[in-house]
Amino acid sequence: MSDRKTEIETFLENAGWSGAEVTLLAKDASYRVYHRVLRDGARAVLMDAPPALEDVRPFLDIAGQLRRFGYSAPAILAEDVPAGLLLLEDFGDRTFTRILADPDERNWSEEALYAIAVDLLADLHERAPQIGFAAPPYDGGRLVEEADRMLRWYAPLTLGDVVSEDVAEAYRGAWRDAVPVMTHGADTLVLRDFHVDNLMILEGREGLARCGLLDFQDALSGSPAYDLVSLLQDARRDLAPGLEAAMLARYRERRKVADWDAFLRAYHALGAQRAIKILGQFGRQQGFFGRTSYMVHIPRCWAHIEADVDRAGLDGVAAWLDREMPPSVRRIPEPDRRLPSSISPEIKR
Repeated sequence: MSDRKTEIETFLENAGWSGAEVTLLAKDASYRVYHRVLRDGARAVLMDAPPALEDVRPFLDIAGQLRRFGYSAPAILAEDVPAGLLLLEDFGDRTFTRILADPDERNWSEEALYAIAVDLLADLHERAPQIGFAAPPYDGGRLVEEADRMLRWYAPLTLGDVVSEDVAEAYRGAWRDAVPVMTHGADTLVLRDFHVDNLMILEGREGLARCGLLDFQDALSGSPAYDLVSLLQDARRDLAPGLEAAMLARYRERRKVADWDAFLRAYHALGAQRAIKILGQFGRQQGFFGRTSYMVHIPRCWAHIEADVDRAGLDGVAAWLDREMPPSVRRIPEPDRRLPSSISPEIKR
C-alpha cells in the first residue's frame, strides 16, 4: 500500500469515515485530485492536494469568507492541513455544464442559470466592500505576468520558436499600459474561475444559496469585471446569441454602476487578458504534458481576444498582435508540438 493511500485511510478513519468507499471524482488542471467518499448512504468529497505542490489553506480561507457572506461554498467536514487533505460537503453532480447538456433538465434554462450566477456576482460586488474580505491583490504585476504566459507556452507552438527578449518586452509593455483600464474601480473578491464548470444547482436551498461554488482557492482582490467576463466569455462554450448583452444589462440594473462605460472597458480589457492567459495555459498542457484536448477551444479564445482588444481600446496590444502574431498563426498547434526543455513549466505565484 502506498504511503499516500495509507495517509488517506488514516485521515478518513480519524474523521469518522473508516471503511468508506473511495472513488475518483475528478482531477483539475492543478495537482489536486477529488474523490467521492461513500459510507452507509452518506457521502462527502475528499480533496487530495499533495502538500509539496498545493496548499489547502487558501481554499479553507476563501470558503469561510464565502459562507460568511451566505453563499454556498462546501462545508469543511474534516481537515489535515499538513497532509493536504480536506473532507468537504458533497454538492452532487449538477454543475451548470451538466444541466446545460441534459435535455431532461427542463426547470433550468440557459438564461435562468446565467441569471442566478450574475445575480450572485452583483450581490457579492455590492456587499464585499461593506462587509469586508481578505485576499491577495490582483495587481498590475500579476495581470501582466498572466498575459505573458501566452508568450511562454502558446506562441512557441505556433511560431515554431520562442520570441526574442526585445519582442517579448514590447508585448509586456503594451499590457503594462493596459493596467489602469483593467484595474478600474473599487476592488472586490475575485473568484477567478467563475464559470459553468464550477457552478452548481443545489436543490432545497433558496435564493442565491441555490448556486453552489467550487474551485475558488485562487481568489484575489481585484476588479468586479473579471468574474463577470469569466462567466459570460467562457473559453469552453458559446452562449446563446444575445445572452451576454442581456446578462450585462441585468448586472448593470442590479449594481447601478456609476461609470458604466469605464466598467465595460475594464470588462473587455480583462476579457482579452483572461483569454490570452488561457491560450498560455492550454499551450502549457500540450507543450509539457501532451494534453491536446483543450486545444479545440483555441479559436474561441482568439475570437474573444480580437473582439475585446478592439472594444477596450487596447491599441498597443492590438498593434503587437498584428505585427508579431498575425491571423495566420492564431491557430491550434500541431498535436505533436512540444515546448523545449529550456522553457519552465512552473507558474509564477
